[in-house]
Amino acid sequence: MNPCRQRQYLSVSYGVLWRIMHKTVSFRTDAKKVKALDALASEQDRDRSYLLNQAIDNYLDLQQYHVELIEKGIRQADAGELVDHRDVEKIVAKLRRKK
Repeated sequence: MNPCRQRQYLSVSYGVLWRIMHKTVSFRTDAKKVKALDALASEQDRDRSYLLNQAIDNYLDLQQYHVELIEKGIRQADAGELVDHRDVEKIVAKLRRKK
């Protein structure tokens, strides 16, 4: 394949791959949030999509972390690794006194 044809093929292939890997999602939010998002994007020299993708990644990571903690707690409870309620009350009372 000649080099010019090869570059054109790679360009088309990359465009197709990009479309497969990325999906467009739209949702509604109030104008105040969009304005704040755009201001933040401008301050960071990023675009809105970059910040939204970053926010979604953070949200998904946090939700996965919560699920893992819940599953760990369920496993501990199933194994009988529980804390007596009176002990929890003592810990909470002690923490309140520290404030």
